Amino acid sequence: MGPHVSPPQLIGTNNRMDVQALNEALSQHVRPATFPIAIRMIAPGEPFPERVKRPQADLGEQIAICQGFAMSRKYGWALAMDKDDLSCPLAKAVWGFEPMLNYFLNGLTCAGMYTETPAAGVVTELGVDKWEHGQWQGVVSAPLHRTTFEPHVILIYANSAQVMRLVTARLWKTGGRLSSSFAGRIDCADAVITTMKTDECQVILPCYGDRIFAQTEDGEMGFTIPASKVEWIIEGLAGTHQGGVRYPIPSFLRYTGIYPDSYAKMEAIWAGQAPDEPPQG
Repeated sequence: MGPHVSPPQLIGTNNRMDVQALNEALSQHVRPATFPIAIRMIAPGEPFPERVKRPQADLGEQIAICQGFAMSRKYGWALAMDKDDLSCPLAKAVWGFEPMLNYFLNGLTCAGMYTETPAAGVVTELGVDKWEHGQWQGVVSAPLHRTTFEPHVILIYANSAQVMRLVTARLWKTGGRLSSSFAGRIDCADAVITTMKTDECQVILPCYGDRIFAQTEDGEMGFTIPASKVEWIIEGLAGTHQGGVRYPIPSFLRYTGIYPDSYAKMEAIWAGQAPDEPPQG
């Protein structure tokens, strides 16, 4: 069966306000170095949004999905991708843009690089969330401030302190703990497929390909927000800020420093507890 999606539409007034409010809340409370991006899966027969770049047609390149997300968050581009735009075979299979292969499921793209044996690779591949073949025809991403479509997922790249800030925001209403899992590969599936299937925020560990092809930096992590949790994040950022959880992390500066003995002797001289040194020469 095909996916259950809302009819293709531009963002309406209420959703536009939600996206704008989220963008403002992230700018105020998280301050990411690159644009937070909105991501929408495009259902079969659904038109791609207007005024989006297409890698193959507009750039003359086939790219990985993580590269497309990087162009949105670093360049500020609205970008749409389908199977003809993609270079990464793993993403094509996992995202259902090409038929899944036993070659992949049998661990043969994993063994020797990520796992010792194909059998171990099978375990790794089973743990990757996947779309069915043909379930979606493509994906579009854009920075929040340029989003004209109704997003399924919001993706933010940030440092670990900023991601911590987002985790506390998510837990503001419910408490508890946020669970995510990591394999160090195919993080594009973690960011979008897992987030949509669980309808829950995810902490994303950028994978090897994300670091090579999308040039994600060593100090960056990801955090995703499903559409259903946008209001929770907005409220949670404000609530935890009011409670004293801030970014940048405030340094505790109200203390008296300890200085070397040679410095401390000056205090003793001023207090008349030690003689001053005679002038030189």
